[in-house]
Amino acid sequence: MKKVLSIILLIFLITGCGKLTKTPTNEVENFLSRYQTLDQQVMNQLNDVVKGEPALNTSQKTAYTKLMRRQYQNLTYDIKDEIIDGDNAIVTAEIEVYDLNKTINDAQQYLNNHPNEFMGDDKTYSEPLFFDYRLGQMSKEKERVTYTLNLSLTKRDSTWVMDDLTETDREKIHGLYNY
Repeated sequence: MKKVLSIILLIFLITGCGKLTKTPTNEVENFLSRYQTLDQQVMNQLNDVVKGEPALNTSQKTAYTKLMRRQYQNLTYDIKDEIIDGDNAIVTAEIEVYDLNKTINDAQQYLNNHPNEFMGDDKTYSEPLFFDYRLGQMSKEKERVTYTLNLSLTKRDSTWVMDDLTETDREKIHGLYNY
């Protein structure tokens, strides 16, 4: 019985301790999964950005937040590579998100071809009417696009830490990258 318990304890220690060592890939997986699970920190950042957007009214801010929640929850990823060079690393991840850039471009084209549909009561262009239309189209988008992210990490005090995202990588995560 002691021999069986010793073997089980040894297996537990070998497999359990391996998970304590965080790799750059582990950190990137954790980072991307925080989007998928709508982590509080991710949602706080989104809410701060949306609150600071003066061009959107209250209902548009709510609609935008809802569509970004959908975007985050449906983000999928596949880690393709990890390159470690001393205390620096690059993790290459392929992500798939809703193609909101395409939707924005299509909405702009629709505006160009149908400007009268976005006239207010005073017969001038109404940006809020167009924003409502564009947000509605974005929330219905089903086409997805694949992007590659090369995420950099730095080892600090024996722990891998993600470096700040580039604006391009942020746009890719949001599906807004103009490819």
